[in-house]
Amino acid sequence: MVTEKSAIFIIFGGSGDLAHRKLYPSLFRLYKSGILKDHFAVIGTARRPWSDDYFRETVITSLEDYFEDDKKIMEEFAKHFFYQSHDVNDSEHYIALKNLAAKLDDQFETGHNRVYYMAIAPRFFGTVAEHINSEGLKTDGYNRLVIEKPFGRDLDSACELNGNISKAFPEDDIYRIDHYLGKEMIQDIPHIRANNPVFEKALNNQYVSNVQVTLAESLGVEDRGGYYETAGVLRDMVQNHIMQIIGAVASDDPKATDAKIIHKDKTNLFNSLKVLTAEQVDTDFVRGQYDTDKLGDQKAYRQEDNVAEDSEIETFTAGRIEFESDRWSGVPFYVRSGKRMPAKSSRIDIVFNEKVADLGIKANTVVTLLIEPEDGNSILINGINYKESGQDFIKFPEEEEFDSAREAYESLIIDILSGNRVHFTLWDELRSTWKYIDSIRERWDSQTPDFPNYLSGTMGPDAAEMLLERDGNSWAWD
Repeated sequence: MVTEKSAIFIIFGGSGDLAHRKLYPSLFRLYKSGILKDHFAVIGTARRPWSDDYFRETVITSLEDYFEDDKKIMEEFAKHFFYQSHDVNDSEHYIALKNLAAKLDDQFETGHNRVYYMAIAPRFFGTVAEHINSEGLKTDGYNRLVIEKPFGRDLDSACELNGNISKAFPEDDIYRIDHYLGKEMIQDIPHIRANNPVFEKALNNQYVSNVQVTLAESLGVEDRGGYYETAGVLRDMVQNHIMQIIGAVASDDPKATDAKIIHKDKTNLFNSLKVLTAEQVDTDFVRGQYDTDKLGDQKAYRQEDNVAEDSEIETFTAGRIEFESDRWSGVPFYVRSGKRMPAKSSRIDIVFNEKVADLGIKANTVVTLLIEPEDGNSILINGINYKESGQDFIKFPEEEEFDSAREAYESLIIDILSGNRVHFTLWDELRSTWKYIDSIRERWDSQTPDFPNYLSGTMGPDAAEMLLERDGNSWAWD
């Protein structure tokens, strides 16, 4: 049975690409499902001097790119949308926003619940949070602050940002978005582990040879060259997405449902990251930057818009991560992510050793959890669909077979409305992962890379293969 939720969404950056490409389509899906119905409103804010009617037109246009529904349904949905031109530094604008929200509270009977969504540049996060608090926008309902990445660009900036936000909102009311945590496979990993005791028993350093996480993209930076010049793939993909994926695979208690227990487990895992010396960074991490392809048809990274001609920013990285924990000590976690690879694929490959035969699992078995581009769940055992593999250590009760997948943002918005913080990133986790990533970044910044060093359409620089070969291993996806 669908339970209707009530809230006012105040979206800072409501005229922007993220809002129109991700948030409004996700809210529309919730509207069609009945989770949002009569008792919600959306206030979009930005500097542009739009009217309510024009704002609603842009919302409907964004929906038409994704849905084929009767336009009347979209128009009914759009009646819940309102717009206010807003300067994030102007206190008077927050007072006007407070008055509009109070009016809509009465009109839509939203229970004084507020979701403040930061779809704006990170440099404004602290300013907006402080004004929400100082100008009295908070109500006697719930007040939840949603933050998009990047959360800082190193440990120092992340600490400063967190300090500013935590003055206005307690940690329990802060929802840091990592959209990979909204993907169905990532959310189902604890259930897969809990429902398959032999598989779960094998997930430790006694039976696992190595774990591999690959987030590959076939596209280049496209129109994000300016952003990438300040980030690079290490900050953009490894510090957040890859670390959180590892957290789902390597946690100690997959049966836990309480958010505090789950996050404590992940924090303990990230606190056990093996500290890297400068010399270990040189041996355990590889960076690359894409060149044109063999035919010269593709732009090299340095030829992209808003990219320096001599840029030293990496568009590919591969690394060897270790944890100093009882469960995972000695097991390498190989990670890689890159632009302009042969195909888009996000996957987790768990490679077992020969000892796993003691549990009735074929020696050297590889279990692959496919995150995307497949919809929903997809599991391979030695490259074959788990149902057809002849192996029975992974199976699902019939009622838990693969449901139609929710889009990641849709799933995360449901969690925000429900107050479920399981699939969001907590500050203690970020602090540990930033400390680890900073040791790599600092070493790289002290050296001059030989870029570009891999062709578009390839698997990255040769050193990424050698990283595993050194240990007698190889990439499962190649």
